[in-house]
This record gives sequence, C-alpha cells and structure tokens, in this order.
Amino acid sequence: MYRWRNFLGVAMGGVLIAGLAGCPLQHGPPRPGDTRTFDGIAFQWCPPGTFLMGSSMGEYWHAVTLAKGFWMSKYEITQSQWEAVMGTTPSSFVGADRPVETVAWVDVHDFLIRLNYLKSQPIYRLPTEAEWEYACRAGESASFYWGDDPNLTEIENYAWYDLNSGNETHPVGEKLPNDWGLYDMGGNVWELCQDWFGGLGEPYSVAPVTDPLGPDSGTRRVARGGGYSYVAEECRSENRGSADPETDTLPELGFRLVRTAD
Repeated sequence: MYRWRNFLGVAMGGVLIAGLAGCPLQHGPPRPGDTRTFDGIAFQWCPPGTFLMGSSMGEYWHAVTLAKGFWMSKYEITQSQWEAVMGTTPSSFVGADRPVETVAWVDVHDFLIRLNYLKSQPIYRLPTEAEWEYACRAGESASFYWGDDPNLTEIENYAWYDLNSGNETHPVGEKLPNDWGLYDMGGNVWELCQDWFGGLGEPYSVAPVTDPLGPDSGTRRVARGGGYSYVAEECRSENRGSADPETDTLPELGFRLVRTAD
C-alpha cells in the first residue's frame, strides 16, 4: 500500500460531489481556537508549536515541534458529511449528526480522494498522530485534555465512554470541547490517523522531532481518542490504538480531518 502522502494527489475523473458548498475566506491571521467553515465542514485553528508527546504511563515523553499551523475539523466527520461525498452511509448507529463509523482506513482514503477532487488540490487529509495529540491537548499536559481527573469525575462532561454512552455513538458536539474548541476528542468513536502504527513496545523515538510522519511502513494504522464502548482510561490524550487499514470496519471507529490551506 502506498503511504498516505503519496496518493493524496490522485485524481478521480468523473466524480460528482454534491451537497458541499464553500464559504468566502475570512481575512486576517487565525488565532488558536478560531473557527472557519470550508466546504460545509467547521474547522478549528491549531497554531504551530512544541509540546511533549506521550506520557510516563508506558508511552515515552518526547518533544515534538509542529512547524506549521493547521485546521482540524471541529467535530468528528458526521454521517451527513460522509453521505454528501460518498452517496451512502455505512454506519451502524444511524443519525445525520452522529459520527460516521464502520469505515476502514481505505474507505476514508476514498472519501478524501473525492473530497480533494472538488478542490483540484490535496488540501484535506487525515491528521498525523502528532497533530492529533497536539490538537487534543490544546496546550494541556495532563492525562486528559480537561486535566488529570484522577477520580474520573470530570469525564462525564467531556466524553462518551462505556459508563455513560448506552453502548452507542451520540451526535457530535454534545459534550464540552477542549480549549481550542474541538469536540469529542475523547470518546464517542476512535479517530483514524494517517500514520502507520509503530507498536506499543517502542512507539516513539525519545529524541526531539519536527513534523513527524510515523514509520515508513507497517500493517496497521494509528487510531486515537477512545470510543463509546471503552473505559475512561482509553480516552487519555496520549492513549494509542490501531486498526487494520483494509478490514477493520468497526462501529467504534471514525475520523476527523485536517485542512492544510486557508
């Protein structure tokens, strides 16, 4: 399989994409947490910066610098947004404002090819794992983006997980956001990233890095954030999961987007 960055620019002739309308660009430099809507999808601005990625709970701390800011979709991509591009929805828990799920990484790849065809350039993609954690933390170094929450009393306000979800997904944006205005970064559905999964035994180099893209190859792709049927600890900002890119189509598995242009 080609690495993500190699096939984002692939053209899809004859694809008709309906239901997506761009908005006029807003002028002036964006600030952390600013919202802009592109092609019917709300995005939050994540500024360039350096943060400590990982944790002392089995994942190594290391300094990561993201040299450029990026737009992260405010919510997990919904079923209505998926259907506007793909024509159908594959989801197990049907609802226009619920996150799209039961999609494999390769299905998301097809969604992105079609979405980028609308713009004639590859400006939409999955986040890298580093971008995802940076955006999730939003400047917070604690275990969760709302704090350490040692007694797990605050998670009810921020995430859908096994004890409050009723064992199903929920419409996006019903819980509180992080400090950059991103909703459901913990819980609801796991979110696919662009990186190959390097494994839990040796997930990162401990040396400082800039704009990491993950391993050059692998058999599984990174997933982040925990899901509606998982315990609270799985919603930690540094927690890592993985999915088979070809075959894992699970009701706990969705995604959000990064946009790389204003």
